[in-house]
Amino acid sequence: MKLPSRVLTLRNASVVGFRHLYNTPCDQKLTFKSKASFSFNQNSQFHAFPSPFLAFQGVINNTQKLICLTSSSFGLHSTVSRPYGVPVEASAVETDKNPERLCVKNCNNAKPQEDENIVGGEVPGAEYGNSRASLESEIDKEAWSLLRDAVVTYCGFPVGTVASNDPGDKHPLNYDQVFIRDFVPSALAFLLGGEGEIVRNFLLHTLQLQSTEKTVDCYSPGQGLMPVSFKVRTVPLGDNKFEEVIDPDFGGSAIGRVAPVDSGLWWIILLRAYGKISGDYTLQEREDFQTGIKMILNLCLADGFDMFPSLLVTDGSCMIDRKMGVHGHPLEIQALTYAALRCSREMLTVNECSKNLMTAINNRLSALSFHIREYYWVDLKKTNEIYRYKTEEYSMDATNKFNIYPEQIPPWLIDWIPEDGGYLIGNLQPAHMDFRFFTLGNLWSLISSLATPKQNEAILKLIEAKWDDIVGHMPLKICYPALENEEWRIVTGSDPKNTLEL
Repeated sequence: MKLPSRVLTLRNASVVGFRHLYNTPCDQKLTFKSKASFSFNQNSQFHAFPSPFLAFQGVINNTQKLICLTSSSFGLHSTVSRPYGVPVEASAVETDKNPERLCVKNCNNAKPQEDENIVGGEVPGAEYGNSRASLESEIDKEAWSLLRDAVVTYCGFPVGTVASNDPGDKHPLNYDQVFIRDFVPSALAFLLGGEGEIVRNFLLHTLQLQSTEKTVDCYSPGQGLMPVSFKVRTVPLGDNKFEEVIDPDFGGSAIGRVAPVDSGLWWIILLRAYGKISGDYTLQEREDFQTGIKMILNLCLADGFDMFPSLLVTDGSCMIDRKMGVHGHPLEIQALTYAALRCSREMLTVNECSKNLMTAINNRLSALSFHIREYYWVDLKKTNEIYRYKTEEYSMDATNKFNIYPEQIPPWLIDWIPEDGGYLIGNLQPAHMDFRFFTLGNLWSLISSLATPKQNEAILKLIEAKWDDIVGHMPLKICYPALENEEWRIVTGSDPKNTLEL
Protein backbone atom coordinates (compact mmCIF):
# COMPACT_ATOMS: atom_id res chain seq x y z
CA MET A 1 0.00 0.00 0.00
CA LYS A 2 1.62 3.22 -1.11
CA LEU A 3 1.36 6.76 0.04
CA PRO A 4 -1.15 8.88 -1.93
CA SER A 5 0.48 11.11 -4.51
CA ARG A 6 -0.88 14.17 -2.73
CA VAL A 7 1.11 13.26 0.38
CA LEU A 8 4.21 12.23 -1.53
CA THR A 9 4.41 15.66 -3.11
CA LEU A 10 5.10 17.15 0.31
CA ARG A 11 8.79 16.51 -0.07
CA ASN A 12 8.74 18.51 -3.29
CA ALA A 13 6.92 21.43 -1.74
CA SER A 14 8.20 24.78 -0.56
CA VAL A 15 6.84 27.03 2.12
CA VAL A 16 5.33 30.24 0.85
CA GLY A 17 5.21 33.70 2.31
CA PHE A 18 6.95 37.00 2.21
CA ARG A 19 9.97 38.12 4.17
CA HIS A 20 9.77 41.25 6.23
CA LEU A 21 12.03 44.14 5.40
CA TYR A 22 13.96 44.77 8.58
CA ASN A 23 14.92 48.27 7.62
CA THR A 24 11.29 49.38 7.47
CA PRO A 25 10.79 52.71 9.24
CA CYS A 26 9.04 52.48 12.62
CA ASP A 27 6.06 54.54 11.54
CA GLN A 28 5.52 52.70 8.28
CA LYS A 29 3.29 49.65 8.17
CA LEU A 30 4.50 46.64 6.26
CA THR A 31 2.70 45.80 3.06
CA PHE A 32 2.11 42.33 1.78
CA LYS A 33 1.95 41.07 -1.74
CA SER A 34 -1.53 39.97 -2.60
CA LYS A 35 -0.67 36.97 -4.72
CA ALA A 36 1.09 33.96 -3.28
CA SER A 37 3.61 32.24 -5.50
CA PHE A 38 4.63 28.62 -5.39
CA SER A 39 7.98 27.41 -6.60
CA PHE A 40 10.38 24.58 -5.96
CA ASN A 41 13.91 23.94 -7.06
CA GLN A 42 14.96 20.36 -6.48
CA ASN A 43 18.61 21.37 -6.19
CA SER A 44 18.03 24.36 -3.95
CA GLN A 45 19.78 24.48 -0.57
CA PHE A 46 17.95 24.86 2.71
CA HIS A 47 17.92 28.37 4.07
CA ALA A 48 18.01 28.95 7.81
CA PHE A 49 14.96 31.19 7.70
CA PRO A 50 12.81 30.58 4.63
CA SER A 51 9.77 32.78 4.75
CA PRO A 52 6.45 31.24 5.91
CA PHE A 53 3.43 30.73 5.97
CA LEU A 54 3.50 27.04 5.23
CA ALA A 55 1.55 25.49 2.41
CA PHE A 56 2.28 22.63 0.08
CA GLN A 57 2.13 23.07 -3.65
CA GLY A 58 0.67 19.64 -4.24
CA VAL A 59 -2.01 20.04 -1.58
CA ILE A 60 -2.93 23.55 -2.69
CA ASN A 61 -3.09 22.51 -6.33
CA ASN A 62 -5.42 19.61 -5.53
CA THR A 63 -7.59 21.89 -3.42
CA GLN A 64 -7.74 24.47 -6.19
CA LYS A 65 -8.97 21.79 -8.55
CA LEU A 66 -11.59 20.70 -6.08
CA ILE A 67 -13.13 24.09 -5.47
CA CYS A 68 -12.20 25.70 -8.80
CA LEU A 69 -10.18 28.51 -7.24
CA THR A 70 -8.32 30.80 -9.56
CA SER A 71 -4.81 31.87 -8.64
CA SER A 72 -6.01 35.38 -7.97
CA SER A 73 -8.44 34.13 -5.33
CA PHE A 74 -5.58 33.86 -2.84
CA GLY A 75 -4.73 37.53 -3.32
CA LEU A 76 -8.04 39.08 -2.30
CA HIS A 77 -7.74 41.43 0.66
CA SER A 78 -11.36 40.99 1.65
CA THR A 79 -12.88 38.18 3.61
CA VAL A 80 -14.46 35.48 1.54
CA SER A 81 -17.99 34.13 1.49
CA ARG A 82 -20.37 34.80 4.38
CA PRO A 83 -22.60 31.76 4.82
CA TYR A 84 -23.02 32.32 8.55
CA GLY A 85 -23.11 36.09 8.97
CA VAL A 86 -20.65 38.79 9.84
CA PRO A 87 -18.06 38.90 12.63
CA VAL A 88 -18.44 40.60 15.99
CA GLU A 89 -15.59 43.08 16.14
CA ALA A 90 -13.54 43.33 19.30
CA SER A 91 -14.86 46.83 19.95
CA ALA A 92 -18.30 45.35 20.59
CA VAL A 93 -16.96 42.95 23.18
CA GLU A 94 -16.49 43.80 26.82
CA THR A 95 -15.54 41.71 29.80
CA ASP A 96 -17.41 41.72 33.03
CA LYS A 97 -16.01 41.53 36.53
CA ASN A 98 -15.30 37.85 36.13
CA PRO A 99 -12.07 37.61 34.08
CA GLU A 100 -12.97 34.11 32.94
CA ARG A 101 -16.32 35.13 31.46
CA LEU A 102 -16.73 37.11 28.28
CA CYS A 103 -20.06 38.73 27.49
CA VAL A 104 -21.51 40.78 24.69
CA LYS A 105 -24.22 43.28 25.60
CA ASN A 106 -27.35 43.60 23.48
CA CYS A 107 -26.19 40.94 21.07
CA ASN A 108 -29.70 40.62 19.67
CA ASN A 109 -29.44 44.17 18.41
CA ALA A 110 -26.10 43.68 16.72
CA LYS A 111 -26.22 44.81 13.11
CA PRO A 112 -24.19 43.31 10.30
CA GLN A 113 -21.18 45.41 9.44
CA GLU A 114 -20.33 46.13 5.85
CA ASP A 115 -16.95 45.09 4.59
CA GLU A 116 -15.25 48.03 2.93
CA ASN A 117 -13.29 45.71 0.69
CA ILE A 118 -16.42 44.27 -0.94
CA VAL A 119 -17.60 46.46 -3.78
CA GLY A 120 -21.23 46.52 -4.82
CA GLY A 121 -22.18 43.79 -2.36
CA GLU A 122 -20.41 41.09 -4.37
CA VAL A 123 -18.74 38.32 -2.38
CA PRO A 124 -15.27 37.27 -3.60
CA GLY A 125 -15.19 33.70 -4.80
CA ALA A 126 -18.94 33.44 -5.45
CA GLU A 127 -18.33 32.70 -9.11
CA TYR A 128 -16.94 29.27 -8.36
CA GLY A 129 -19.55 28.29 -5.72
CA ASN A 130 -21.81 26.38 -8.11
CA SER A 131 -18.88 24.66 -9.79
CA ARG A 132 -17.52 23.46 -6.47
CA ALA A 133 -20.87 21.93 -5.50
CA SER A 134 -20.97 19.93 -8.70
CA LEU A 135 -17.54 18.45 -8.03
CA GLU A 136 -18.16 17.38 -4.47
CA SER A 137 -18.64 13.71 -3.93
CA GLU A 138 -21.18 12.24 -1.56
CA ILE A 139 -18.45 11.79 1.05
CA ASP A 140 -17.48 15.43 0.70
CA LYS A 141 -21.07 16.51 1.14
CA GLU A 142 -21.50 14.32 4.20
CA ALA A 143 -18.27 15.66 5.72
CA TRP A 144 -19.30 19.27 5.16
CA SER A 145 -22.74 18.53 6.60
CA LEU A 146 -21.22 17.06 9.75
CA LEU A 147 -18.79 19.94 10.03
CA ARG A 148 -21.50 22.56 9.74
CA ASP A 149 -23.64 20.70 12.27
CA ALA A 150 -20.77 21.09 14.73
CA VAL A 151 -20.64 24.90 14.34
CA VAL A 152 -21.08 26.89 17.57
CA THR A 153 -22.74 30.30 17.32
CA TYR A 154 -22.42 33.27 19.65
CA CYS A 155 -25.07 35.97 19.39
CA GLY A 156 -25.98 34.56 16.00
CA PHE A 157 -22.44 34.51 14.63
CA PRO A 158 -20.29 31.36 14.15
CA VAL A 159 -17.26 31.23 16.43
CA GLY A 160 -15.96 27.67 16.05
CA THR A 161 -16.82 23.98 16.07
CA VAL A 162 -17.23 21.62 18.99
CA ALA A 163 -14.52 19.04 19.61
CA SER A 164 -17.04 16.18 19.40
CA ASN A 165 -20.63 16.19 18.22
CA ASP A 166 -21.99 12.79 19.22
CA PRO A 167 -25.75 13.04 19.88
CA GLY A 168 -25.66 9.67 21.66
CA ASP A 169 -23.15 10.87 24.25
CA LYS A 170 -25.17 11.92 27.30
CA HIS A 171 -22.05 12.96 29.24
CA PRO A 172 -19.82 14.82 26.75
CA LEU A 173 -17.59 16.27 29.51
CA ASN A 174 -15.81 19.17 27.82
CA TYR A 175 -15.96 17.72 24.31
CA ASP A 176 -18.96 19.93 23.57
CA GLN A 177 -16.68 22.95 23.80
CA VAL A 178 -14.62 24.72 21.15
CA PHE A 179 -10.97 23.71 21.52
CA ILE A 180 -8.33 25.92 19.92
CA ARG A 181 -6.20 23.00 18.76
CA ASP A 182 -9.19 20.97 17.57
CA PHE A 183 -10.67 23.84 15.59
CA VAL A 184 -7.53 24.39 13.49
CA PRO A 185 -8.18 21.57 10.95
CA SER A 186 -11.83 22.66 10.75
CA ALA A 187 -10.68 26.25 10.21
CA LEU A 188 -8.36 25.24 7.37
CA ALA A 189 -11.23 23.37 5.73
CA PHE A 190 -13.46 26.45 6.00
CA LEU A 191 -10.71 28.70 4.61
CA LEU A 192 -9.93 26.44 1.67
CA GLY A 193 -13.66 26.10 1.07
CA GLY A 194 -14.04 29.88 0.80
CA GLU A 195 -15.78 30.30 4.15
CA GLY A 196 -13.36 32.43 6.14
CA GLU A 197 -15.86 34.35 8.25
CA ILE A 198 -16.08 31.74 11.00
CA VAL A 199 -12.28 31.72 11.28
CA ARG A 200 -12.18 35.49 11.59
CA ASN A 201 -14.78 35.40 14.36
CA PHE A 202 -12.88 32.64 16.14
CA LEU A 203 -9.63 34.63 16.09
CA LEU A 204 -11.36 37.76 17.35
CA HIS A 205 -13.08 36.11 20.28
CA THR A 206 -10.20 33.89 21.39
CA LEU A 207 -7.98 36.97 21.48
CA GLN A 208 -10.48 38.54 23.88
CA LEU A 209 -10.19 35.47 26.09
CA GLN A 210 -6.40 35.64 26.33
CA SER A 211 -5.09 36.18 29.85
CA THR A 212 -3.67 39.70 29.94
CA GLU A 213 -2.82 40.37 33.59
CA LYS A 214 0.22 39.25 35.53
CA THR A 215 -0.63 37.23 38.60
CA VAL A 216 1.12 35.61 41.54
CA ASP A 217 -1.80 33.24 42.21
CA CYS A 218 -0.64 29.79 41.22
CA TYR A 219 -4.20 28.80 40.30
CA SER A 220 -4.62 31.66 37.80
CA PRO A 221 -3.46 31.68 34.17
CA GLY A 222 -0.22 33.50 33.41
CA GLN A 223 -0.06 36.54 31.19
CA GLY A 224 -0.42 35.68 27.51
CA LEU A 225 -1.88 32.20 28.02
CA MET A 226 -4.57 31.16 25.56
CA PRO A 227 -7.43 28.99 26.85
CA VAL A 228 -7.55 25.35 25.94
CA SER A 229 -11.26 25.67 25.11
CA PHE A 230 -14.37 27.78 25.60
CA LYS A 231 -18.10 27.18 25.86
CA VAL A 232 -20.99 29.46 24.92
CA ARG A 233 -23.56 29.56 27.72
CA THR A 234 -26.94 31.23 28.08
CA VAL A 235 -27.31 33.07 31.41
CA PRO A 236 -30.74 34.20 32.64
CA LEU A 237 -30.97 37.90 33.58
CA GLY A 238 -34.51 37.89 34.91
CA ASP A 239 -37.78 39.10 33.41
CA ASN A 240 -37.47 36.40 30.74
CA LYS A 241 -34.24 37.95 29.48
CA PHE A 242 -31.14 36.00 28.69
CA GLU A 243 -27.55 36.77 27.84
CA GLU A 244 -24.98 34.71 26.00
CA VAL A 245 -21.53 34.52 27.58
CA ILE A 246 -18.30 32.75 26.68
CA ASP A 247 -16.68 30.77 29.48
CA PRO A 248 -13.02 29.96 28.79
CA ASP A 249 -11.11 27.08 30.36
CA PHE A 250 -7.41 27.64 30.97
CA GLY A 251 -6.96 24.14 32.37
CA GLY A 252 -8.56 24.72 35.75
CA SER A 253 -11.53 22.54 34.81
CA ALA A 254 -9.79 20.25 32.34
CA ILE A 255 -9.07 16.59 33.03
CA GLY A 256 -5.74 16.56 34.82
CA ARG A 257 -5.88 20.31 35.56
CA VAL A 258 -3.07 21.17 33.15
CA ALA A 259 -2.64 24.47 31.33
CA PRO A 260 -2.40 24.29 27.53
CA VAL A 261 1.04 24.89 26.10
CA ASP A 262 0.03 24.45 22.47
CA SER A 263 -3.10 26.65 22.28
CA GLY A 264 -1.20 29.89 21.74
CA LEU A 265 1.06 28.24 19.16
CA TRP A 266 -1.92 26.93 17.18
CA TRP A 267 -3.57 30.35 17.41
CA ILE A 268 -0.56 32.10 15.86
CA ILE A 269 -0.32 29.51 13.08
CA LEU A 270 -4.02 29.84 12.31
CA LEU A 271 -3.81 33.63 12.24
CA ARG A 272 -1.06 33.41 9.65
CA ALA A 273 -3.02 30.84 7.64
CA TYR A 274 -6.10 33.08 7.68
CA GLY A 275 -4.13 35.97 6.21
CA LYS A 276 -2.37 33.89 3.57
CA ILE A 277 -5.45 32.04 2.34
CA SER A 278 -8.08 34.78 2.58
CA GLY A 279 -5.81 37.70 1.72
CA ASP A 280 -7.19 39.62 4.72
CA TYR A 281 -4.19 40.96 6.66
CA THR A 282 -6.16 43.50 8.65
CA LEU A 283 -6.41 41.26 11.71
CA GLN A 284 -2.69 40.57 12.12
CA GLU A 285 -1.88 44.25 11.62
CA ARG A 286 -4.24 45.41 14.37
CA GLU A 287 -2.61 46.64 17.57
CA ASP A 288 -4.51 44.20 19.82
CA PHE A 289 -3.43 41.24 17.67
CA GLN A 290 0.16 42.45 17.66
CA THR A 291 0.02 42.61 21.45
CA GLY A 292 -1.52 39.14 21.66
CA ILE A 293 1.26 37.66 19.52
CA LYS A 294 3.93 39.32 21.65
CA MET A 295 2.46 38.01 24.90
CA ILE A 296 2.43 34.44 23.57
CA LEU A 297 6.03 34.80 22.41
CA ASN A 298 7.08 36.16 25.78
CA LEU A 299 5.80 32.96 27.36
CA CYS A 300 7.66 30.78 24.87
CA LEU A 301 10.91 32.75 24.99
CA ALA A 302 10.99 33.38 28.75
CA ASP A 303 14.13 32.51 30.65
CA GLY A 304 13.91 29.51 32.94
CA PHE A 305 15.94 26.73 34.49
CA ASP A 306 16.51 25.07 31.14
CA MET A 307 19.67 25.26 29.04
CA PHE A 308 18.12 23.84 25.89
CA PRO A 309 16.46 25.89 23.11
CA SER A 310 13.52 23.47 23.16
CA LEU A 311 10.40 24.40 25.11
CA LEU A 312 9.86 22.69 28.47
CA VAL A 313 6.43 21.06 28.76
CA THR A 314 4.54 19.30 31.53
CA ASP A 315 2.79 16.01 30.81
CA GLY A 316 -0.77 16.33 29.56
CA SER A 317 -0.45 19.96 28.45
CA CYS A 318 -0.46 19.11 24.76
CA MET A 319 -2.00 16.57 22.42
CA ILE A 320 -4.18 14.98 25.14
CA ASP A 321 -4.96 15.98 28.72
CA ARG A 322 -3.79 12.66 30.09
CA LYS A 323 -0.41 11.13 30.80
CA MET A 324 1.37 9.77 27.76
CA GLY A 325 4.96 10.23 28.80
CA VAL A 326 5.50 13.24 26.53
CA HIS A 327 6.61 15.65 29.24
CA GLY A 328 9.92 17.46 29.07
CA HIS A 329 10.71 18.43 25.49
CA PRO A 330 8.24 16.55 23.25
CA LEU A 331 8.78 16.84 19.51
CA GLU A 332 5.23 18.03 18.80
CA ILE A 333 5.63 21.20 20.88
CA GLN A 334 9.06 21.93 19.45
CA ALA A 335 7.72 21.67 15.89
CA LEU A 336 4.72 23.88 16.71
CA THR A 337 6.98 26.39 18.44
CA TYR A 338 9.24 26.56 15.42
CA ALA A 339 6.28 27.10 13.07
CA ALA A 340 4.72 29.70 15.39
CA LEU A 341 8.00 31.62 15.67
CA ARG A 342 8.36 31.75 11.90
CA CYS A 343 4.76 32.86 11.47
CA SER A 344 5.19 35.53 14.17
CA ARG A 345 8.27 36.91 12.48
CA GLU A 346 6.25 37.42 9.31
CA MET A 347 3.32 39.05 11.10
CA LEU A 348 5.00 41.31 13.67
CA THR A 349 5.31 44.93 12.69
CA VAL A 350 8.98 45.87 12.72
CA ASN A 351 9.62 48.91 14.89
CA GLU A 352 11.79 50.02 17.78
CA CYS A 353 9.57 48.23 20.29
CA SER A 354 9.67 44.86 18.53
CA LYS A 355 13.34 44.95 17.51
CA ASN A 356 14.58 43.00 20.54
CA LEU A 357 11.80 40.47 20.17
CA MET A 358 12.66 39.88 16.53
CA THR A 359 16.28 39.27 17.52
CA ALA A 360 15.18 36.76 20.14
CA ILE A 361 12.98 34.99 17.57
CA ASN A 362 15.83 34.68 15.08
CA ASN A 363 18.21 33.38 17.74
CA ARG A 364 15.74 30.79 18.98
CA LEU A 365 14.89 29.61 15.45
CA SER A 366 18.54 29.02 14.66
CA ALA A 367 19.29 27.22 17.92
CA LEU A 368 16.09 25.15 17.90
CA SER A 369 16.52 23.93 14.33
CA PHE A 370 20.09 22.80 15.05
CA HIS A 371 19.07 21.12 18.29
CA ILE A 372 16.23 19.11 16.76
CA ARG A 373 18.07 18.11 13.59
CA GLU A 374 21.18 17.05 15.47
CA TYR A 375 19.86 15.34 18.60
CA TYR A 376 16.33 14.16 17.75
CA TRP A 377 17.14 12.47 14.45
CA VAL A 378 17.30 8.68 14.31
CA ASP A 379 18.14 6.41 11.37
CA LEU A 380 20.25 3.29 11.03
CA LYS A 381 23.48 5.29 11.04
CA LYS A 382 22.51 7.21 14.17
CA THR A 383 21.36 4.01 15.88
CA ASN A 384 24.76 2.41 15.31
CA GLU A 385 26.39 5.50 16.81
CA ILE A 386 24.21 5.22 19.92
CA TYR A 387 25.25 1.57 20.29
CA ARG A 388 28.87 2.75 20.56
CA TYR A 389 28.15 5.60 22.99
CA LYS A 390 30.39 5.96 26.01
CA THR A 391 28.57 6.97 29.17
CA GLU A 392 29.38 9.23 32.12
CA GLU A 393 31.33 11.66 29.93
CA TYR A 394 32.24 15.01 31.46
CA SER A 395 33.55 17.67 29.09
CA MET A 396 32.43 20.17 26.52
CA ASP A 397 33.65 17.77 23.82
CA ALA A 398 31.60 14.78 25.00
CA THR A 399 30.00 12.76 22.24
CA ASN A 400 27.18 11.42 24.40
CA LYS A 401 25.98 14.83 25.57
CA PHE A 402 22.78 13.56 27.21
CA ASN A 403 24.32 10.46 28.83
CA ILE A 404 22.22 8.05 26.81
CA TYR A 405 22.74 4.37 27.62
CA PRO A 406 22.76 2.06 24.57
CA GLU A 407 20.51 -0.38 26.45
CA GLN A 408 17.67 2.10 25.97
CA ILE A 409 17.37 1.22 22.27
CA PRO A 410 14.23 -0.93 21.99
CA PRO A 411 14.55 -4.32 20.23
CA TRP A 412 11.99 -3.46 17.55
CA LEU A 413 13.81 -0.35 16.31
CA ILE A 414 16.61 -1.84 14.18
CA ASP A 415 14.32 -4.06 12.12
CA TRP A 416 11.66 -1.33 11.87
CA ILE A 417 13.66 1.53 10.31
CA PRO A 418 14.16 1.09 6.54
CA GLU A 419 17.63 1.60 5.16
CA ASP A 420 16.76 4.87 3.44
CA GLY A 421 14.31 6.07 6.10
CA GLY A 422 14.47 7.88 9.41
CA TYR A 423 12.44 10.06 11.76
CA LEU A 424 12.59 12.48 14.66
CA ILE A 425 12.15 10.76 18.01
CA GLY A 426 9.31 11.79 20.28
CA ASN A 427 11.37 13.18 23.14
CA LEU A 428 14.90 13.75 24.39
CA GLN A 429 15.83 14.26 28.02
CA PRO A 430 18.92 13.57 30.14
CA ALA A 431 19.54 9.80 30.09
CA HIS A 432 16.32 9.20 28.18
CA MET A 433 15.26 8.95 24.54
CA ASP A 434 11.66 8.28 23.56
CA PHE A 435 11.99 6.27 20.35
CA ARG A 436 8.26 6.25 19.59
CA PHE A 437 7.24 7.69 16.23
CA PHE A 438 4.91 10.65 16.81
CA THR A 439 3.06 11.46 13.62
CA LEU A 440 2.09 15.07 14.30
CA GLY A 441 5.57 16.13 15.42
CA ASN A 442 7.27 14.58 12.40
CA LEU A 443 4.79 15.98 9.88
CA TRP A 444 4.93 19.47 11.38
CA SER A 445 8.73 19.31 11.34
CA LEU A 446 8.46 18.49 7.65
CA ILE A 447 5.89 21.22 6.91
CA SER A 448 7.72 24.00 8.75
CA SER A 449 11.20 23.05 7.45
CA LEU A 450 12.37 22.29 10.97
CA ALA A 451 13.91 19.13 9.52
CA THR A 452 16.35 19.31 6.63
CA PRO A 453 15.25 18.38 3.08
CA LYS A 454 17.17 15.11 3.37
CA GLN A 455 15.45 14.31 6.65
CA ASN A 456 12.06 15.23 5.17
CA GLU A 457 12.59 12.71 2.38
CA ALA A 458 13.63 10.04 4.87
CA ILE A 459 10.51 10.65 7.00
CA LEU A 460 8.23 10.21 3.98
CA LYS A 461 10.08 7.06 2.91
CA LEU A 462 9.62 5.63 6.40
CA ILE A 463 5.88 6.40 6.35
CA GLU A 464 5.60 4.73 2.94
CA ALA A 465 7.57 1.68 4.02
CA LYS A 466 5.72 1.30 7.34
CA TRP A 467 2.28 2.31 6.12
CA ASP A 468 0.49 -0.58 7.82
CA ASP A 469 2.09 0.23 11.18
CA ILE A 470 1.59 4.01 11.12
CA VAL A 471 -1.77 4.16 9.37
CA GLY A 472 -3.41 0.75 9.61
CA HIS A 473 -7.20 1.04 9.60
CA MET A 474 -7.32 4.66 10.72
CA PRO A 475 -6.30 8.00 9.12
CA LEU A 476 -3.02 8.27 11.07
CA LYS A 477 -1.98 6.88 14.43
CA ILE A 478 -0.93 9.47 16.97
CA CYS A 479 2.15 7.40 17.81
CA TYR A 480 3.79 4.05 17.15
CA PRO A 481 4.22 1.63 18.81
CA ALA A 482 1.40 1.59 21.35
CA LEU A 483 2.15 1.20 25.04
CA GLU A 484 1.27 -2.19 26.45
CA ASN A 485 1.16 -4.12 29.70
CA GLU A 486 3.50 -2.92 32.45
CA GLU A 487 4.89 -0.05 30.39
CA TRP A 488 1.34 1.23 29.79
CA ARG A 489 0.60 1.08 33.53
CA ILE A 490 3.77 2.95 34.48
CA VAL A 491 3.67 5.66 31.81
CA THR A 492 -0.07 6.40 31.73
CA GLY A 493 -0.89 5.62 35.35
CA SER A 494 -3.19 2.79 34.22
CA ASP A 495 -5.39 5.31 32.41
CA PRO A 496 -8.02 3.21 30.58
CA LYS A 497 -8.61 5.94 27.97
CA ASN A 498 -4.99 5.54 26.83
CA THR A 499 -5.47 1.85 26.10
CA LEU A 500 -4.30 1.43 22.52
CA GLU A 501 -4.57 -1.67 20.39
CA LEU A 502 -2.14 -2.53 17.66
